[in-house]
Amino acid sequence: MPVLERAVQVGRVIVTRPAPDAQRWVDQLLLRGINAEALPLIEIASTPDVSAARAAWSHLDSYAALMFVSGNAVEHFFALRRSGSEPSAQDLASFSSVRFMAPGPGTAQVLAAQGVPTAQIDTPPADAAQFDSEALWQVIGQRDWAGQRVLIVRGHSGNSDAAAPGREWLARQLENGGAAVDFVAVYERRAPHFTAAQLQRMAASQSDGSIWLFSSSEALAHLPQPADWSQARAIATHSRIAQAAQAAGWGVVIESRPALDDIVASIELLHP
Repeated sequence: MPVLERAVQVGRVIVTRPAPDAQRWVDQLLLRGINAEALPLIEIASTPDVSAARAAWSHLDSYAALMFVSGNAVEHFFALRRSGSEPSAQDLASFSSVRFMAPGPGTAQVLAAQGVPTAQIDTPPADAAQFDSEALWQVIGQRDWAGQRVLIVRGHSGNSDAAAPGREWLARQLENGGAAVDFVAVYERRAPHFTAAQLQRMAASQSDGSIWLFSSSEALAHLPQPADWSQARAIATHSRIAQAAQAAGWGVVIESRPALDDIVASIELLHP
């Protein structure tokens, strides 16, 4: 079937990831013949206080492992290294005892792009049922964490704990295993300032057959209120996100693995 014909049949998918990640997903969906647009519901910005992250670079080898919650965490953390003071990405190979942990293959790819040797990256396999902290624990949970230090590199928002229960869960598992866990925030998540056109698009999507793609429960909280989503449809990439969408009143919510093939299959399920 020609791409354009299929795009008309499938309808429009609204990708809510932060930019520019949202546009990358839109481009991938367009290549699959799916009519998609980016409408980021989370804005990513540098955190004003980076002293803790810079300090972490100065004693990186004191950690047994660094866990990055997202590709944004990787990019912002590596952007803070100071030339001639902290190790460059290429020098990370010398820290052969340090493990770099990622909740999914996307974050692992960003680590590799920063120069981290793939042999030092722990991440769930590509065929894992889910890409999250629980899936990562299946990979690393049997190790001896007693007396080890672990740094979790993440973002910050006004409701950070509520936005990332998986990270808190992972920290508890590590601490129960005897590890000392530190957190450092290297970026901020916040609600965007929506344009009039974006607000109109959101209002129309409540009943025009659009499919929202959610990869964060925090994004749902940034939608303008009040709103009636009882006729709207959504795909959520995790059970926690699906529950949040259902609680917010969405009429149809489908849970999908966050892999492209699975998301495409979910879209086609809503638009056979």
